[in-house]
Amino acid sequence: MSKQVRHAEIVEAIRTHRPGSQEKLRALLVERGIDVTQATLSRDIRELRLVKVPASDGGAHYTVPDEYDSTPSLTSLLPTLFLAAEGVEHMLVIHTLKGAAQTVAAGIDGEEWPEVLGTLAGDDTILLILRSREALAPVKSRIEALAGMGD
Repeated sequence: MSKQVRHAEIVEAIRTHRPGSQEKLRALLVERGIDVTQATLSRDIRELRLVKVPASDGGAHYTVPDEYDSTPSLTSLLPTLFLAAEGVEHMLVIHTLKGAAQTVAAGIDGEEWPEVLGTLAGDDTILLILRSREALAPVKSRIEALAGMGD
């Protein structure tokens, strides 16, 4: 089963059942014929940007944030919108197609990469501020790989 199908099933389970824990979500997936490890489910929750919100009964449950439906993932954005990246010290400049920088920057922000301190986006250029100069090469390589331009 592909990750996209699994993600769709997770979103459907959350929208229809509002599970309050990873274990309850995992049990719902098992009922749907999807046996997933806790580590994979944790990664899926992070990738889908799921959040726990307070419930009316005093508990909490997972939900899909509104922006999930409108912000595509980097794996779908970068292959079509990325042009180039170059950096110096702890800064990486990403060039995108005209009008795409803010969407790509939102995708990068959503990944919550620990090496990235923040992004600034214009129309076709993004400035990534990295936490260290050592992070430059790995982050640049990661972005190029997601764009299908890796070595």
